[in-house]
Amino acid sequence: MIWVWIALAPILGGLVYGGERVLRARMQRRLGPPFLQPFYDMFKLLDKRTLIVHAPHALLAVAHFFALWFSVAAIFLGWNLLYIVFLHLIAQMLLILAGYSVRSAYSHLGANRELLMLVAYEPILILVAVGLYLVSGSFEITGMIQKGNYLAQLPLLFAALLMIVPIKVKKSPFDVGEAHQEIVGGVEIEYSGVFYEFLYMSRFLEYLFIYSFVFIFGGESVWLGAVLVAGVFLLVNLVDNATARVRTPQMIKIIYMAAMPLAVLNLVWILL
Repeated sequence: MIWVWIALAPILGGLVYGGERVLRARMQRRLGPPFLQPFYDMFKLLDKRTLIVHAPHALLAVAHFFALWFSVAAIFLGWNLLYIVFLHLIAQMLLILAGYSVRSAYSHLGANRELLMLVAYEPILILVAVGLYLVSGSFEITGMIQKGNYLAQLPLLFAALLMIVPIKVKKSPFDVGEAHQEIVGGVEIEYSGVFYEFLYMSRFLEYLFIYSFVFIFGGESVWLGAVLVAGVFLLVNLVDNATARVRTPQMIKIIYMAAMPLAVLNLVWILL
C-alpha cells in the first residue's frame, strides 16, 4: 500500500497546491482557480513546444524532480531522517547547478538566491532531525512516530521549523527564490514545455517534504500530526497574504538570529 502512496506522491502534492491556491483566493475575496488547476496547467505544458538550451540543463531538471521524489519516498518508507535531509540537499544542488549551467542573468541570480535559501533552511532541518533523535532515540522515522508528541519537549525547535516552511514553499516573506517582479522566476526562466513541467511537479513534492516534518511532531498521534499540518498550512498562507517579501540578506539574518538560536537552545535544554 505504501508504494501506491509513493507512486501517487506528485498527485498528492498537486492536490495540496491546488487547495492552497483556492484558500489564498478566498483569503483575498476573489473567485480564484478551480481546485484541479495545477493538473490543468500540467496538461497545458505538455501541449507547449519544448525548447532546450542544452542537454545537461534539461537533464538537471529531470534529475532534480526524481531526487525530490526519492526523498519523499524515503519519508513515506520511514527511513533515516538525517539521510533524507542530505538526499534533499542533493536534489536542491541539482536545481542550483541547472541555474548556473546557462548564460541567462536571471537564471544565475535565481541560482544564487536558491543557494542562499539553502544556507538558511538546511541547518534548521538538520537540527530538527537531531532534536527528534535526542527525544526518540532514533533517526528512523518509524521509530520517531512511535513516541508521544514532541511539542512539549521541542516547542522552540518546532517554532524554528515554522520559520523555514515559507522558504521551502516559497511564500512571503521569504519567496526570494522566485521574486517574479525582479528575476522572472529565477532558475525556471530558461525552461519550457515538458522540462518546465518537471520543475512544476517538483513544487508539489516540496510541499509533501516540508509538511512531513511538521507531521512528525505529532508523534504517535496521527490526528495531532494532521492538525499541526493543517494549522501550519493555514498560518503560512495567512502570513503570505499579509506580508511583503524581504531581501535575501534579511531572510538569512532572520533565520540565523531567530530560528537558529531557538533550535540550538531547545537542543541544549534537552541535553541538560
